[in-house]
Amino acid sequence: MYAESFAKLIGELQKLPGIGPKSAQRLAFYLLGASRKAIDELADAMVQVKERMKYCSVCYNITDVDPCQICADTGRDERLLCVVAEPKDLVAIERSGVYNGKYHVLGGVISPLDGIEPESLRIKELLARLNSDKIKELVLAINPTTEGEATSFYLTRLLKPLGIRLTRIAFGLPVGADMDYADPATLSKSLEGRREI
Repeated sequence: MYAESFAKLIGELQKLPGIGPKSAQRLAFYLLGASRKAIDELADAMVQVKERMKYCSVCYNITDVDPCQICADTGRDERLLCVVAEPKDLVAIERSGVYNGKYHVLGGVISPLDGIEPESLRIKELLARLNSDKIKELVLAINPTTEGEATSFYLTRLLKPLGIRLTRIAFGLPVGADMDYADPATLSKSLEGRREI
């Protein structure tokens, strides 16, 4: 129905998460009507992200400097470590403005159906940090999905014997929701209401 180059653009846009055929078509028409400058800026931003972004060698957040700004911030409480599944979860907690500790990004959650076993996550690196850092409390801030619950349960069994205070954010978030979509007030209450596991 469309010219080959336009159909190819729609096909490529459809590969993006959350973009179906109608959304891809709408985006393609938007891009067709955009100025050459806007298209060049978008393409340049995508290339820069691909070339410059990497994982922090300490917490595994995405960053363009190593260590990331959060790990390099000496004003943060080094005794407090918040474990999240993905960098977007870290960003959601930072938006709340309540938490002032450090982070550890696992890189996902345990999901055997998707081929993600505990060995696929950065759990070994977490254990190394717990052995070398001054951490007194570890906060589990993992989405309350089935996979998130499995990951939290696994980590609890693994970390409880270490003698570090282990807490979990309160369930101010609805079960099955992503922290990325929660408002700062809900996340703030979840962090303030965390409990011992």
